[in-house]
This record gives sequence, C-alpha cells and structure tokens, in this order.
Amino acid sequence: MSWGTDLWDQFENLDKHTQWGIDFLERYAKFVKERLEIEQTYAKQLRSLVKKYCPKRSKEDEPRFTSCLSFYSILNELNDYAGQREVVAEEMGHKVYGELMRYSQDLKGERKHHLQEGRKAQQSLDQCWKHMDNSKKKFERECKEAEKSQLIYERLDSDINATKSEVEKAKSQLYLRQHMAEESKNEYAAQLQNFNSEQWKHFNVAIPQIFKNLQDMDGRRTVKLGEMYQSFAEVEQRVIPIISKCLEGMVTAAKNVDERRDSGIVVESFKSGFEPPGDFPFEDFSQNIQRTGSDGTIGTPKTEGGKPDPKHAVSRTKNKLWLFGKKPKLPPSIPPPPPSLPRFLSGHFQPPKFSTERIANHLSKIRNAKSKIPSFRAVKRGVRVEDLSHLPPEQRRKKLQQRIDELNKELQKEMDQRDALNKMKDVYEKNPQMGDPGSLQPKISETICNMEKLRSEIHKNEVTSQRISLLLQSYKEAQPPGIPEGSYTDDHSQEHRSPPQPDPHEFDYEFDDDDPLPAIGHCKALYSFDGSNEGTLVMKENEVLYIIEEDKGDGWTRVRKQGGEEGYVPTSYVEISLEKNSKGAVTYI
Repeated sequence: MSWGTDLWDQFENLDKHTQWGIDFLERYAKFVKERLEIEQTYAKQLRSLVKKYCPKRSKEDEPRFTSCLSFYSILNELNDYAGQREVVAEEMGHKVYGELMRYSQDLKGERKHHLQEGRKAQQSLDQCWKHMDNSKKKFERECKEAEKSQLIYERLDSDINATKSEVEKAKSQLYLRQHMAEESKNEYAAQLQNFNSEQWKHFNVAIPQIFKNLQDMDGRRTVKLGEMYQSFAEVEQRVIPIISKCLEGMVTAAKNVDERRDSGIVVESFKSGFEPPGDFPFEDFSQNIQRTGSDGTIGTPKTEGGKPDPKHAVSRTKNKLWLFGKKPKLPPSIPPPPPSLPRFLSGHFQPPKFSTERIANHLSKIRNAKSKIPSFRAVKRGVRVEDLSHLPPEQRRKKLQQRIDELNKELQKEMDQRDALNKMKDVYEKNPQMGDPGSLQPKISETICNMEKLRSEIHKNEVTSQRISLLLQSYKEAQPPGIPEGSYTDDHSQEHRSPPQPDPHEFDYEFDDDDPLPAIGHCKALYSFDGSNEGTLVMKENEVLYIIEEDKGDGWTRVRKQGGEEGYVPTSYVEISLEKNSKGAVTYI
C-alpha cells in the first residue's frame, strides 16, 4: 500500500495524521520524563530513609548484635538499591527521553519540508486551472458575442428598410466576433491541454512522491517508538541482576540473625565477673547462755581465753570491712576478686567458722551500686571516663584491651612514619641536592616523642589490665598476720607509696583458733585433678577425701586429705556424701 496512489486526494488528512504521530511521540517522551522523575524521587527518598536509620554513633558504641548488624546490612543493600534506581533514571533520561526529543525535532523539520512541497505543487496546479478557467470563460463570452452579431446581421440583411451601409457594418462586426471567438477557442484549448498535463504530473508524480516521503517519515517514527519502548524496558532489565543481588543480600542478612549469639553478646557486654550473694550464715548469739549441750543442738563455734567474742568481732567487722566498705589508703597490691571465685587460703591460718563475708558482700553491692550511679549518668550525658572505672572488672578489662589494641595500631603507624623519615634522611645525606637532612630532624623527634607517649599509655593500660586479670583469677581470701592487705583502687597516684605500719590487732577478728575444721562428709574423686592453681588440692582418681566446706555456688568444694592437707577441688570432679548430723556443720537459713 502506498499513500501516493491510495491516498492521492487525502492531503489534509495526511497532514493531520503526521501531526498526530509527532504529538504522540512527544506525549510518550513526556511519559518517560515523568517516569524518570518518579525514579529520581524514589531513589532520593530511599537514600533519606537509609540516612535516617543509619547509626550516628562511633564504631565503639555500635551494637554488635546480629539483629542490628543484619539491619545495617539491609540498609546498605537498600542504599545500593537506591543507586540502581538512580541509574535507571539516568539511563532513561539520556537514552530514551533525550533521544525522543531530538528525533521529534527532526520529524517536525522533515514534515514541514514535505508539506511545503505538497502545498507548492497544489498551488501550481491551482494556477494552471485558473488560467484554463479564464480562457474557457473568455471563449464562452466571445462565442456569445459572435452569436449575437450573427443575429443582428441576419435581421438587418432581411430588413428591406436597412441601408447597405448598416448591413455592411453588421457583416464586418460578425466577422470580427467570429475571429475573436476562434482565437479564444484556440487559447482555451491550449490552456486546457496545459492544465491536463500539469494535473497528470501533480497526481501521478509530485503528490505520490511527497506522500511517499510522508509515509516513510511516519514509518520511521513508528519504528523509533518501538525501539524506544525496547530501550525503556532494557534500561530496567540491565539493573535487575544488581537489584537481585541487593535483595539476595537482604535475605542473607536476615538469615544471619542468630538469637543465641545475641544472647551471648548480652552476657559478654554486661558480665561483671561477680556472682550473686550466697546465703547468710547463722550466727548464734546465745553461746554465752549456760545450758546443757546436746548433740541435737545447733553447733556453735567455741571460744577460748583471749579470743574476742563473736559479737565484738561482728561489731568490729563493720569498721574493718575495707574490701566492701571503706578502702584503706594503702598501695594497690593484688585486687580483691569477686565473690564468685573460690576463697583460697594461704596455709598459715584458718578462716573463721562464721565468716562475715556474705554480709559484707551484700553491703558492698549496695554501696557500689550507689557509688556507680553518678558515673553511669555521666556516661549517659556523653562524658567519657578515661580510666573506665565506672565499668565492672570484666567489662573494664575488655575495654582496656580494646584501647591497648588501638594504641598499638597508632604506635605501629608512628614507627612506620619514623622509619620512612629516617630513610628519607639517609637519601638526603647521600644526595644533598634533593633536600636538607636537618629539616627532617624536628619531625623525627616529634614522632619519637609520640611513640614514647603511646608506649607509656600502653604500659599504663597493660598494668591496669593485668591487675584486673589477677583480681578475677587469683585471689587469697585473707593475708597472714602482720602483712597489710592491698585494696584495689582507681587512684594510680598511690601505686608507689610505701605501705603504713598495720595495726597489730587489725586482723584479730579474722582468726578463731588453730583447730582444723570438722569434716561434714566425704567424697570420692571421679577424675584426677592436678591442682596447678594456688589454693587448690591435687587429687587422684578414686581417692577418698573429707569435706570440710560445701560448695558455695562457685563450683569449688573445700576438702582435706587423710594426711591433713587442705585445699579446693572442682565440685563436678567428685561424688559427695554429706553427713547431716556432723558435728561442726554449719546451718544456713
């Protein structure tokens, strides 16, 4: 089908159709523009959303829970997804919208040119038709005048009253009109022949060619629209693999959520190293009342001459419990362990049967909780405590280790910088024209000074960390008489002070007598234990031992061998048989 032959008379309709085609193309271009604006707005909103929910804290304060880490991974994937939406918008802008607008301008120019040619051809044909029509009308007028002259001549010729001159005049007028009619006829014939020729050329050559050009233009427009439809889809299709990876990353992040690991992180983050306080021991204040003893009565510790009364011991303990109450101004030695660690003995004395440790433990918990409130408030306000004294021992040790690692990294950087400066200095010394070696000395000195500061800070933190590790690993419940007890203090200015002379009666309340503790049962070793730590006892498999103190909840039981050697063994390593009515057994309420 050809527009030139089938639509030879539809010039106006083709004009409207080609204009509609260009309008439709521009309408699609407008659609693409609005679509890419939606993509840009969507990507911008996604990035704003990710920025809103991204953590604004430092890496140290960021939570390490798998749920939080997975959420941050999802935010990163969503940010990448937003980037792909921006890529889609950019590709649509350049490869679809921009191309459509350029092609639309080209179509408008080409259509205008073809229509102008068609209008010129039509005007030329109209001009020919006008000339032909004028000659036709003239021929018609001349013929009518000739017929009129002939009628006049015939009337005068038949009239006997008409003179000869009148007849001759009418005859000459007839000849003139006939001649003019003949000329008009010839002119009309010539104009008609010319018009027919121009009309044939118009409808068989000019117009078909013009309409063919319009048809080709419209066909190219249609093909271009199809290509743009495909490009529009391909832009989206090219980012699908990357978007799929983003979604796969989100799914992977969701699968990485581990509730057990999160629970372990909670324990690791807040574990203080202490254990809950145990039961209060029963203290019998009726021991001075004279009564007849019986095996069924509750056993009470015996008192000897010169030994303080338990009541007085308890009252003195209120002022003496430095471990849980006031701290004496003594240099720090081995810091006290939390109540969860086994109470190892030094071997020179026996602990009191009615130890006030558990009472003191409760008092210490209350005092420590009150004293730590301002520190936690300061942390909440954003104030950083440099020595980390506001943290429990276990958390403080971990934080100190992190700080030591960071300082070691900074120290390594300073060392690398020093080595680089020394190499540069050597190059300058060998080639003075490259630079002055003395100009590098201030920088080298500054680097060495920074290294010394970092080493000092590392040593300071390592000492504190080691002291806390000793607090959590090896602690003696008491010290032999005459040796002052060290207390753990955060005041580092007291580290090198000489200890004052202890009060000779300071530890009198801690010792009862030299009699060994009574056995409250026996146990059989299920496994061998090497007893490598201080205060522990070596035992062999199937060895029978006497129990002199039950497990207080810390996993250790105090036993005695048949040879009299005492110490602690793991409770899970022995099979225990207690004697409920054993003499000297402690009763708890």
